[in-house]
Amino acid sequence: MRGFRGGGMFGDAIRMGMGRKFSAGDLQIVLLALLNEQPRHGYELIKVLEERSGGFYVPSPGVIYPALTYLEETGLTEVEAEGTKKLYKITESGKRKVEENRAMIDGIFSKLERVGEKMAFVNRMFDPEQHGRRHEENEEFMRDDREVRAARELLRSALRMRHPWSPAEAVRISGILERAAMEILQGGDAKPQG
Repeated sequence: MRGFRGGGMFGDAIRMGMGRKFSAGDLQIVLLALLNEQPRHGYELIKVLEERSGGFYVPSPGVIYPALTYLEETGLTEVEAEGTKKLYKITESGKRKVEENRAMIDGIFSKLERVGEKMAFVNRMFDPEQHGRRHEENEEFMRDDREVRAARELLRSALRMRHPWSPAEAVRISGILERAAMEILQGGDAKPQG
């Protein structure tokens, strides 16, 4: 269970110091890197960050737009008006800033990707509709005992009720889930009583 080692499923995000947010400087560098890929609107930048983190990191417009304004004011980006929308483009000095910080950017994107993969795994495990072909091949698993199905539904409900969680709560929850997974994997010789 490679994805469950190293301090919890969300350990990468928490160790990278982001919890559910970046520092202002890190966010500005990440936005520049995304704009270096292609020009984007503020809303698109929010969506890209959400997608790359599997929904773990979804910055609000109140965080993104001030960062974009700062980048524009410092000459690292320029803005093209498209009706009521603004299209943000990186400038040559912005490109230099990205290259100067390439190692840090690559590290952040790598960690976001790992968090995204872990979030996708969790989502697949708790949403039978996302099982796709594996779901079809494993229908018997989905028709498990009434007790297991009820417990799985209770767990899904508990997770939804606690969401969104703080970084500390994410560590606590991932520890519980990891212990449960390990106990299930270890199996047991206990025979049902009855």
